[in-house]
Amino acid sequence: MDVPLPHLDRPFDYLVPDTLDADARPGVRVKVRFAGQLVDGWLLERVAESAHPKLAYLEKVVSPVPVLAPEVAELARAVADRYAGSLADVLRLAVPPRHARVEKDVTATDPAGATPPTATDPTPVDPRGWRDYPAGPAFLRALTAGRAPRAVWSALPGEDWADRYADAVAATVAGGRGAVVVVADARDLDRLDAALTAVLGPGRHTCLSAAAGPARRYRAFLAARRGDIPVVIGTRAAMFAPVERLGLVAVWDDGDDLHAEPRAPYPHARDVLLTRAQLAGVAALVGGYARTAEAQLLVETGWAREVVADRATVRARMPAIAPTGDDPHLARDTGAASARLPSLAWTTARDALRADLPVLVQVPRRGYLPSVACADCRAPARCPHCAGPLGLPSAEGAPACRWCGRVAAAYACPECGGRRLRASVTGARRTAEELGRAFPGVPVRTSGREEVLATVPAGAGLVIATPGAEPVAEGGYGAVLLLDSWALLTRADLRAGEEALRRWLAAAALARPGSAGGRVVVVADGALAPVQALLRWDSAWFATRELAERRELGFPPAVRMASVTGVADAVADLLAGAALPDGAEVLGPVPADEGRERMLVRVPRARAAALAGALHAAAGQRSARKAADPVRLQIDPLSLF
Repeated sequence: MDVPLPHLDRPFDYLVPDTLDADARPGVRVKVRFAGQLVDGWLLERVAESAHPKLAYLEKVVSPVPVLAPEVAELARAVADRYAGSLADVLRLAVPPRHARVEKDVTATDPAGATPPTATDPTPVDPRGWRDYPAGPAFLRALTAGRAPRAVWSALPGEDWADRYADAVAATVAGGRGAVVVVADARDLDRLDAALTAVLGPGRHTCLSAAAGPARRYRAFLAARRGDIPVVIGTRAAMFAPVERLGLVAVWDDGDDLHAEPRAPYPHARDVLLTRAQLAGVAALVGGYARTAEAQLLVETGWAREVVADRATVRARMPAIAPTGDDPHLARDTGAASARLPSLAWTTARDALRADLPVLVQVPRRGYLPSVACADCRAPARCPHCAGPLGLPSAEGAPACRWCGRVAAAYACPECGGRRLRASVTGARRTAEELGRAFPGVPVRTSGREEVLATVPAGAGLVIATPGAEPVAEGGYGAVLLLDSWALLTRADLRAGEEALRRWLAAAALARPGSAGGRVVVVADGALAPVQALLRWDSAWFATRELAERRELGFPPAVRMASVTGVADAVADLLAGAALPDGAEVLGPVPADEGRERMLVRVPRARAAALAGALHAAAGQRSARKAADPVRLQIDPLSLF
């Protein structure tokens, strides 16, 4: 039943009246009487007998179209168990809301609801697009042969990732199977859509995205459910897409926060697809310019194999990358260390513009972002107690922390010892204004939340973009400037370094190779680990290092961690009623928003299922006795603090 109460998270038996016998098929939407109310539900299975002696009748079959596939129902149950959620919550994510007019059109075309066979294409896929990766052609051959290879792919700089994914999908279709591919946003979806149309031809795949609107989304969903098309691509809404004879699940850029569902039980698209691959015994592909610690864990445990290029190929394809911390001008000009656009970055942009090449400038934020920094070395001012950002002024006329509120009257910069602070403003708009004055007569374009550019023409020009909104330049950028790196590296987040490297590699991948004049300048100290990984274009090394450090500290994904958020009494009540597994550590509390607190529960990965079950059972006990204050449960949240 579509009732989100944890203590009702189980199937219920109902009798099927003779009048509904033909329409009451597994997978259809129904209405049932429960606790005196008419509620929505899903018909999961028809059986001849029930263990319960007295049953009520189904009230109504909402639609005779079986929209819930058995494989998706099994997946939804597994996802609910993994994330300590309820099946009803997961099914709301898995099956889009019903659109009666679209459903009527579909049933009028095919009243019986027959499922046509999936089309096959015996033509072998050309593996030349994967020739730069030694294991790439073998991966395609395995897909065509109907096997289930699992790969973690690190894309080369300048690689057209959409074409490589289209090759993998085409190889799967050639073997008579279907595929599901999930990307982070609409721009990536458009790019993959064009690549698949070029390889498979029109009408062989469909796009499933919440941004398409209710009618188009439901029509695409029904087309996939009926088996009219073999391939479904989309944003995270597509991770549960029903596909006949599924052979491949794939996700691009799995480190993007957009892959995490913001609604309960907060599943991540990567984990849902990997669970689906495990349950169905199909191939899996996790790709990106950067590698996450979660993807590295797949490689180290042997669940997947890495598909990477050799170092000679990487060096030939990557642009020339330099950090401003190694600029020899710093020794002669002490003011260059605090400049937002150091001389190395400025001369690199100037040389590219003179060569009639476009220049990409990545800044972490759009608009204007006020901040406080040391007036001497420009290092961000952080609270000495909690490392939160300082703000000016406080009631005492001294800097105060924006997190804990403490006054830092005796603040001294940990980098240079300076005691003078300055307010600064950064962001895409401010950067566009500054660079427009620095390079008069050069066209300046911005790409961000208001308008995201897909492509820009060749020729001299400045493109100011926020992370994730960088457009593709015809022929590649002559220079890429990565500004305000401190804003990414100093975030109070477990994934700060990983996220900074992911953003930098995605932007640097748009530059020309070094042999063709492509240069990348990152405004950061070259000794930092994420910067070192960028300089060598070696995200696998950084992911290995990151995973080892998390193992040592006991952080995900080396362990499984759950967060319990709510008012203090409610959190304590839930944890007191939870039969936590052996070895569980309860950490906290830490303050959360709106007067709530957060407790963390950490267990080894082998005890993950027991932890989720214990928390779900405890939530069910509170639900059964109608506890007033809600508690939010999250398994492996992206942000721990």
